[in-house]
Amino acid sequence: MSPAAPIRVFLVDDQELVRAGFAMILNATPDLLVVGSAGDGQTALDALRRPEHRADIVLMDVRMPGLDGVETTRRLLAAADPPRVVMLTTFDSDDLLVAALRAGASGYLVKDAGPAELLAAIRAAAAGESPVSPRLVRRLIDSFVLVAPAAPTAGRPAAAPSTLARLTAREREILAAIGLGLTNAEIAARLHVAESTVKTHIGSVLRKLEVRDRVQAVILAQTLGPADGSPAPG
Repeated sequence: MSPAAPIRVFLVDDQELVRAGFAMILNATPDLLVVGSAGDGQTALDALRRPEHRADIVLMDVRMPGLDGVETTRRLLAAADPPRVVMLTTFDSDDLLVAALRAGASGYLVKDAGPAELLAAIRAAAAGESPVSPRLVRRLIDSFVLVAPAAPTAGRPAAAPSTLARLTAREREILAAIGLGLTNAEIAARLHVAESTVKTHIGSVLRKLEVRDRVQAVILAQTLGPADGSPAPG
C-alpha cells in the first residue's frame, strides 16, 4: 500500500518570521507539506489559483494590511473546490473572530499555540472537523452574543429557542461537551461510548440545528439558551 499523500498547507501571515516558524514545524512533519506562503490576502488569492500552490488547508492570519483574513477567506471560499481555512488569531480580535465564522473559516487557532496544537488543528481540519483552541471557545461565544444581529446571516442560521428541543438528551450532552472544547476522543471517554458513536451524534446535532460545524452549534446553543427545563426525550 502506498503512503497517503501529505496534507498540503498554504501559509498567510504578514509577519515573515511567523510564516518561517510555521513552515519549519510543518515541513519537519512527514504527513504535512507547506506548498507556499503569502504576506497579504491578495497575494494569497493569486497564488492559490496556481496548481503548484493547490492546498488542502490554509492557515490564515485574521489581521493583515490591505485585504484582511476575513475578506480573503470569504473570497477564497467563493471559488470552486476551495481549501479549508484555519484562522490564526490573537485575543484582541473578537470582532474579527465572529466575522471569520460568518465568512466560513473551519477553525480558529491562537497564534502562540504550541507545535502539538498547531499540528492537531491542521489534521483535524483536513479530516473535516472544526478545530478551535479551547482558550477561544468562550470568547467566540461571548463575542457572538454581543454582536450577532437579530436577522439571519450566512454564518448564523435563523432559529428559535425551540430549535434545541429537537435534540435528544444524549445529543445535548454531546453539544455541552463540544462547548467545553473537548475532542471527539475526549467526549467518547467522558460518555463511555465509541468515538464513532460520538461522530454520529455530532452529525445529527449539526443536521438538527441546521448549522455548518461544531463551532456554530455551540454558539447557537449559547445564544438561544435552554429550550425548556428538561431535555428532549431520547
